[in-house]
Amino acid sequence: MSASTDAPVNDEAMIAILRGVMDPELGDNIVDLGMVRNAYREGTTGHVTVALTTAGCPLRATIKRDCETRVAGLAGIEHVRLHWDELNAAEKARVMERARRTARDNAAPTQVHASTRVLAVASGKGGVGKSSVTVNLAAALAARGFVVGVLDADIWGFSIPRMLGMEGRLGARPPADGEERGKIVPDERPAGEGLLKVVSTGLLVETEETALMWRGLMLAKAVEQFLHDVDWGELDYLLIDMPPGTGDVQMALARLLPQAEMLVVTTPALSAQKVAVRVADMARRSHMPIVGVVENMGAFTAPDGQRWSFFGEGGGERLAADLNVPLLGSIPLEPAVSAGGDAGEPVTGDGPGGPAAGVFEAITELLVTEICPPVDMGTCTARMDGPIPVTLSARRG
Repeated sequence: MSASTDAPVNDEAMIAILRGVMDPELGDNIVDLGMVRNAYREGTTGHVTVALTTAGCPLRATIKRDCETRVAGLAGIEHVRLHWDELNAAEKARVMERARRTARDNAAPTQVHASTRVLAVASGKGGVGKSSVTVNLAAALAARGFVVGVLDADIWGFSIPRMLGMEGRLGARPPADGEERGKIVPDERPAGEGLLKVVSTGLLVETEETALMWRGLMLAKAVEQFLHDVDWGELDYLLIDMPPGTGDVQMALARLLPQAEMLVVTTPALSAQKVAVRVADMARRSHMPIVGVVENMGAFTAPDGQRWSFFGEGGGERLAADLNVPLLGSIPLEPAVSAGGDAGEPVTGDGPGGPAAGVFEAITELLVTEICPPVDMGTCTARMDGPIPVTLSARRG
C-alpha cells in the first residue's frame, strides 16, 4: 500500500515509540531515517506506513515485528496494521548518507591516533600501479623524518612486503596494563631519518604464493583487526594500500577511520579514468575527502629524448577536473620503478632516484606542506576540507 497524498495527521506518541525501531543494517531508527511515511490511530487500530529501501528487503519481517510490538503497547491500541511503501531514489540517497554519517560518527576507537594523517591510496581497478605509488610515497615521507605506517589492505593481492623487501612475520606483545589481550606488532624498516611500520597479510602467510580464499566479510574483519589489534604506536602518517574497486574493505575503512582522506590513482588511459570515478564517488558518499589525483604510467622518455605515451594521455587531468581536485603529479613510465618494487627497494628516499622519483618527491612535498601536513605542523584547526599552507618545521633528526 502506497502512502496517500492526503495522509492523516501523525500521532506523536506512535512516532515517539517508533524511534525505538532500528534498521539493523543501517544502524539508525526508522523515524530519523525518514522511513516512516505516517503513523496514526483509527479508533483502536494503529496504522503505520513504512517505506523500505527495497520492497524485497530481507529485514522486512524484523521491522514489522518490532513496529507491531511497540505500537501495540500504547494505551488505547488494540490492533496494529502495517502498510509498506518503497523509498524513491532521492529518499534512498538521503537515507544512505545519514546511515554512513552515523556509522562514521559512532566508529569505535582504533589503535590509530586521531592526529595521524590517514591517506587511503585507491583506484577503480587493478593494474594501475597503486601499490607502487603507496610504497614510494611512504618511503619519501619516511626519508623526511616521519614515522609512517603502511597498511596493506589489499588482502587478496598483497604485495607491499615484497616491494619493501620485508620477509619476516608479524610479531606480538603481551597485554599491557588495562588490556585484555596482547597486540600485533608491525614489521619495521628504517628509511632515512624516519621509520616505516608495515602490516600486511603477506607477513602472516607462509609464502607470497599462498592463496587467501576468504569471503568479503572476512576481508573486512581482517582490516578491522589490523586497526583495532595492531600496536601502531605514534604515527605521523598512515598510508593504506586499498584493494581496487568499491567493496567491503573500502566501506569498512571509511567507517572505522573517520579522519581518512583519499588519494586516487589512475593511468592516462580514458578507461582507467572512467573507472576511477567510481571509487571517488564511493569516497564522497562515505564522507571521505579526496585530496587529489596521481597519474601513474605517464609518458616514457627514451635515452635519445623521444617521448612515448604507451597508455594514452590526459587521464589524470580529466579525472582531476571531473572531481574538482588537484592533479598532484604525473609519474612517468620508468623501468627503475618496477625493478625497485621487485627488489624491495623503492626509488624514493634512499633509493636510486631518477625522473619518477623526482615526481614522487614533488608529490610528497605537496602533501607535507599544503595538502595534508602533519597535524602538529598545522594550525590549531587541522585541515580536513581545504589545504592550509604551512611552514615545514624541523622534525626528527
